[in-house]
Amino acid sequence: MHGDKFAMNVMETEDEYGPGTYQKYPVVIVRGAGAELWDDAGNAYIDCMGGYGVAIVGHSNPEVVAAIKAQAEKLITCHGSLYNDARAAFFEKLIGCAPKGLNSAFLSNSGAEANEVALKLAKKSTGKKGIIAMKGAFHGKTAGALSATWNKKYKEAFEPLVPNVSHVTYGDLAELEAAIGPDTAGVILEPVQGEGGIILPPEGYIKGVREVCDSKGVMMIADEVQSGLGRTGKMWAIENWGVVPDIMTSAKGLAGGVPIGATITRKEIMQVLKKGEQTSTFGGNPLSCAAGTAALDYIIKNDLPGQAVTKGAHFLRQLKELGSRHKVTREARGIGLMLAVEMRIDIQNIILNSIKDRVLYTYSGRTILRLLPPLVMTEAQIDRVIESLDKVLSMEEK
Repeated sequence: MHGDKFAMNVMETEDEYGPGTYQKYPVVIVRGAGAELWDDAGNAYIDCMGGYGVAIVGHSNPEVVAAIKAQAEKLITCHGSLYNDARAAFFEKLIGCAPKGLNSAFLSNSGAEANEVALKLAKKSTGKKGIIAMKGAFHGKTAGALSATWNKKYKEAFEPLVPNVSHVTYGDLAELEAAIGPDTAGVILEPVQGEGGIILPPEGYIKGVREVCDSKGVMMIADEVQSGLGRTGKMWAIENWGVVPDIMTSAKGLAGGVPIGATITRKEIMQVLKKGEQTSTFGGNPLSCAAGTAALDYIIKNDLPGQAVTKGAHFLRQLKELGSRHKVTREARGIGLMLAVEMRIDIQNIILNSIKDRVLYTYSGRTILRLLPPLVMTEAQIDRVIESLDKVLSMEEK
């Protein structure tokens, strides 16, 4: 256990040598287990931030930790030019739980990288150059992924970005169809918009996008980086609407907290990439692959998608009840354990006062609390979050 001086040293050191690009909160986290984190003074926090959705199987999941330890003692790195048993096992597990027909994957290190590969695949396989993305979308901050991202504050300082990327209104099929031209290679969308504020698609929209892409001969790309792996109550969010995309991306919780990204597609699409056109020094490294196999095993064995359904319904019901009692609350919404509470006020004080009450949230913009908790969170922990938020909102209304 450490004291205030230790915490101050850690904060000062990060501020001195770090980039200054993160919204920092005044807490030093040193340990985690399940849906809880501990600071340097031994205080426990319920984690509704979940590492921005990474901690799907819980912090330091014992099965993932065991897999990492065992693999680290055998082999940590193995370039993709050499075959590896841990990589082969992960490929088999990943494809085994992918939507039907998606039978090939490229492994990288993050969601942004996975989306970069998806955009390349769409262009190479169609021979076209244009990409259509959605207003409100977030796909990452590397050049191609950033071009498909909507929020201007992330983009303007770095323009010009990748050309021939346009944005249409999420949920408007007519606008999408009108925007597709003879040089459109693909349409990329999040089945549920995360950074945009946990925005669910209108009824029939996801199936409609699939039909429009089919009729126009363009690739449908589903960005499941935040919404996948059971978070919405299905292994992949897009399965809630019975749709299979041409290309799907995954990352965040895919290796239980270890960096990884995957671009999953049909073999005939993947094979348009020639040798050397897309490689990654660290992609598919044995450590991440061993962790990934353990994480997927845990998700399936413990039916985390099913847990997300029941726990998410319990959580959302209480958030809605809370909203009816507090005038600063506009709306609670979500699917599974991908939730949001939109406020009528700036949420900065709500987040800071919640930290004091030992609950951690993330956000979407200035007015939306975003909740991406580990799927292993208990109902008792959910109830504690509701109790805390009730107290914090009451403070705001005084």
